[in-house]
Amino acid sequence: MSLKIRFFLNWAEAYQAGAAKAGGKGWNLGRLVRYGFPVPAGGVISTEAYKLFMEENSLMPARRKLSESITAANIGEKVAGQSLAGFRDRIMSGMLPPGVEKEVASWLKSSGNPGRPVAVRSSASLEDSGAASFAGVHESFLNVTGVENIAVAIKGCYASLWTPRAVSYRRKFNIPDEELLPAVVIMDMVKAKAAGIGFTCDPKTGRRDVLVINTNYGLGESVVGGMVEPDEYHLGTDTFMPQIIEKLIGKKEGKTVPKEGGGTFFLGQDSSKDYNGGQVLADEDIVKLALLIQRVFEALGEGEQHQDVEWVYDGRDFFLAQSRPVTSLPRYAYPELKRQPDYWSSANTKDALPMVLSTLTRKVVDSLFGGMVSAPFRAVGYPILPGLKYMRVYQGRVYMNMSLVQWEYFDALGFTPAESNEAAGGHTPEIQIPPGKKEDKRAVRRRNWRKVKLMLAISRFQRKAKQGFAVTRGQAVTWFNCDLPVMSDGDLLAALKKSSRLAVAYTSIPGMMNISTGFPAKMLTDTLEKSFPGKGGALASDILTGQGTITTAEHGYRLMELSEAARKEPATREFFTSVNYEPRLWEEKLPDSSVFKQAFQAYLDEYGHRAVYEGDLANPRWREDPTYLLEIVRSMLHTADSAKMKAVQHEKGERAWREIRSGVSLFRRMLVRYWAGKTVRGMEMREEARSGLVRMLVPMRVIALDVGRRLAERGVLERKEDVFHCSFPDLAAILAGHWEGRGLAMLVEDRKKRKQYLESLVAPDVVADETPRRPNAARVTPATGGNSLSGIGISTGRVTGTARLISHPDEGGRLNPGEVLVAPSTDPGWTPLFLKAAALIMETGGSLSHGAIVAREFGIPAVINVPGVMKVIKDSQTVTVDGEEGKVYL
Repeated sequence: MSLKIRFFLNWAEAYQAGAAKAGGKGWNLGRLVRYGFPVPAGGVISTEAYKLFMEENSLMPARRKLSESITAANIGEKVAGQSLAGFRDRIMSGMLPPGVEKEVASWLKSSGNPGRPVAVRSSASLEDSGAASFAGVHESFLNVTGVENIAVAIKGCYASLWTPRAVSYRRKFNIPDEELLPAVVIMDMVKAKAAGIGFTCDPKTGRRDVLVINTNYGLGESVVGGMVEPDEYHLGTDTFMPQIIEKLIGKKEGKTVPKEGGGTFFLGQDSSKDYNGGQVLADEDIVKLALLIQRVFEALGEGEQHQDVEWVYDGRDFFLAQSRPVTSLPRYAYPELKRQPDYWSSANTKDALPMVLSTLTRKVVDSLFGGMVSAPFRAVGYPILPGLKYMRVYQGRVYMNMSLVQWEYFDALGFTPAESNEAAGGHTPEIQIPPGKKEDKRAVRRRNWRKVKLMLAISRFQRKAKQGFAVTRGQAVTWFNCDLPVMSDGDLLAALKKSSRLAVAYTSIPGMMNISTGFPAKMLTDTLEKSFPGKGGALASDILTGQGTITTAEHGYRLMELSEAARKEPATREFFTSVNYEPRLWEEKLPDSSVFKQAFQAYLDEYGHRAVYEGDLANPRWREDPTYLLEIVRSMLHTADSAKMKAVQHEKGERAWREIRSGVSLFRRMLVRYWAGKTVRGMEMREEARSGLVRMLVPMRVIALDVGRRLAERGVLERKEDVFHCSFPDLAAILAGHWEGRGLAMLVEDRKKRKQYLESLVAPDVVADETPRRPNAARVTPATGGNSLSGIGISTGRVTGTARLISHPDEGGRLNPGEVLVAPSTDPGWTPLFLKAAALIMETGGSLSHGAIVAREFGIPAVINVPGVMKVIKDSQTVTVDGEEGKVYL
């Protein structure tokens, strides 16, 4: 006995059925309802109804004949048009499967108002997908009443697949007719005071930092169909809440309204008694709607795929009628880059953010990234193209637009694409500089003058930076000790906005400090290279070893000293060596008189805002959970020797200076000391600026956790930590009182599953437009004494030892003292592991990346930028690291 087919799917069933049965539009609406978005009551007639309709009305042979005979070449011919018209007539005269009308009638009756008007809309299986939108291709019917009229409208949706317009669209995109199966959405009509469309980007210019809303009074047909000049509102989305930046009040020549007896008609201005030519939506409603549309972008577009949203407003609430991906946007770029690919690279981001980001963090990174990267260009008055995106998320991970960075550093300051790549690290292709641009004398003079302005700006920022650092310290202390439960939801939202504004304002400091080291470091190397050809980089590295007070290195020095202090105290030594060792009980187990305990508390006061992969808000700060730090102390309990490390650093520097003094004139030695001092100061300021940026994240994490606590207590979330799987628009909508959070738990559940899936993917190092590229694995070259791999040597010395492959700092317990640390990348959370390592090998990184600075400071040999090294070297393999040659011998 065969199972009875159900044709009408409610929204929950449409979600479960997927696009193959509910069509793209129906499935997206099912997703929206699942996630708590306001969607009119309704459901979907599944594609099963269409398949049965075609069979029972013997339409399949004619359909196959049309598919074979009508091509892209002849679609405009009269014969083709007549054939299609005849087929549409046959569809309209066909009989729907009996169960369809019965199930629609049952649904209408269930609401107690079977005669209410509904919208009947096409929802083909590939419609409203990322591959093809089919926008405006298939028919919709509004204000339809009664089962018989709904049945006619359903067949009208089927027939609309066979208009010349629809067939031509399929031929253009090479979509076989048999793969496009229509479902049909049926939903209640909303009594529309206003309606329209919203884009999470600007479809005219291609800008991705602008949200655009078009609206008119009445139903949305007048806007979608281009019947009027609507209002157009532009909102900036770089901030944590959308902000109105422009309002274009349209003429609104009329509006579309329901017609008595079914259907709609266009009512001109002169015929409308209640016509108001002013602004359709109040400003507060514009922001409320924009926030709703941003939530759709984060929920359906996952923060990557921009959305085209249709909405309706009944005078009090907004309802969503559909959402589809934006499948095509104009290229928004400098003219010189428009014909070149956008090379999105993880080279500069992999140090701090190699992982799949939590949903909440995506917005933070997006808002802060642009301010940092663009800071040098703004400081020298370079005319930046507004609205450019320096960062994007691809498969959950962060990538920098290196095409944009290469061009701006060349056009503004004269640095070649190769030099930009070297500074960033990684293996990004170089853009092509248009002919004549390098030789243009006026442009060269402008670039040289900007270099002078940049040096002056760096000095100015360095003088002011300490004040900025003090602000960040105050932020961290204030929010770690803030009594948040007494604050209202509205107060929390205001605090979140304020802290985010302060963080964005601060980005200029780390942005300028990032570049403050590069120029003097290059001048130092070049000066030494003139006297010591081929050795300039190595000598520069050696004289910088152990110099200055670099905060990320201080993390390590202090931990080594803590290990030494713990070794001297019997009670502390017993705590760390106990078979029942429990790091979380350190405060309880250790006496207040313990020197170690007092020093460790001071350490947390100074560095407790930091974390392993601290760029993600979801990761606990060391002050919240110091387990990782205590494990490092424990692992060095018997081996820590800070005096020995400092002696090695001193000897390395002295040896280099002896060589320099013997082969360099007094004047050149003075230059070397000058540029070395500038480089050290730049490194100090750069690392302190980054530490300050992490402090600026403290308020956001603390507030987010309290919002999570509240939502868990209200039953909206299962756990307070689930808040990190929410987007900022989600939280803003709840805190502002626009949404109670219904459906958020489902959204969080789905985001967790997607994050787990994305983490299983091999992340490309470069994405060219939308095409992932992976670099060739490091080439093994025959060499005297064994095969070798080549990279960039950034800290001199030669060490032979056991390679230990560590993918995440949490695996640091596997690294034994004296082994060679092999890592994909490193952020400040890795610093403690450097204390145990005899040498360092990294897949990525530039000469001024975190790993390079700390390895050089500690004086351990290091070779970085060795592509694919995590796969070439085997765990426990014996390797030799030569930091001067930049080679790893196998």
